Amino acid sequence: QVQLVESGGGLVQPGGSLRLSCVVSGSIYSVDFMTWYRQVPGMQREFVATITRHNRTDVAHSLQGRFTISGDAAKNTVYLQMNSLKPEDTAVYYCHANIWITWSNLKDFWGQGTQVTVSS
Repeated sequence: QVQLVESGGGLVQPGGSLRLSCVVSGSIYSVDFMTWYRQVPGMQREFVATITRHNRTDVAHSLQGRFTISGDAAKNTVYLQMNSLKPEDTAVYYCHANIWITWSNLKDFWGQGTQVTVSS
């Protein structure tokens, strides 16, 4: 069974850094692209960053310069490096992936979410 397993969230002071990881577990053909979103209670889920299987990346304009997305294709893992964190970055961060289960079967998956809290 394919799952996305996130880790790396936690409590950090303003100005600090965190690195989130998202690992694809289970038998797959290949990963098409992976995306990080975040959500604050009562608000819509917000796009953070995405990376394709060709390592093309895109980061939300408001987060550029502080957040970086990267991937390790051999490990089916994507990372979100978050620097200079602000209290407004507090949210549950979700990993999403479009995955080829077989060469002709593309499905999308969500991780369970990891809490990031930025507070002094």
